Amino acid sequence: MVGVQERLDDAALIGRSLSDPESFAALFDRHAEEIHRYAARRLGAELAEDVTGEVFLVAFRARARYDLARPDARPWLYGIATNVVAQHRRAERRRNQAMAKVSADRPDGFDERSADRVSAELLQPRLARALTKLTAAERDLLLLVAWADLTYEDAALALGVPVGTVRSRLHRLRVKVRRALGGADPFAAEEAHRG
Repeated sequence: MVGVQERLDDAALIGRSLSDPESFAALFDRHAEEIHRYAARRLGAELAEDVTGEVFLVAFRARARYDLARPDARPWLYGIATNVVAQHRRAERRRNQAMAKVSADRPDGFDERSADRVSAELLQPRLARALTKLTAAERDLLLLVAWADLTYEDAALALGVPVGTVRSRLHRLRVKVRRALGGADPFAAEEAHRG
């Protein structure tokens, strides 16, 4: 039976779980690690496990309302995760404020291969400061695209907004964040990846 569940898309698993609740575990097995990573980046490792559990509990309880025409449940799960994270915003705000205060020190043994990593580490405190200045909705959208690697369409599904809204909000967010980083472009790699 596990072999059959591995071949089913997410919608089929959710549909099957309506009559066989234990089969929902396959959806958890498929996506829990990714949701956990997202929660850890948003709120820290100490809350990630609880958030992941909450996300899948909410998903399990709401599975009868899932749109079975959508074979990939990731946008739905990220939408739930975004709502659960919203309940933990104070922890996220404290984490970003702490990261903003951290100064990244340049390592002694510097070589070309580590240039990108060091550049990212040097930007991290300024980026964290910039994140604290965004609204909760702006931060949710930016992190769903940047950290969860959702497409614009999937981010729109997760947040329940039109894809055009995602595109225009992201454009404004990019301008805001670039300005906060003194012109540095943290989105160059993401744009190349999507372009």
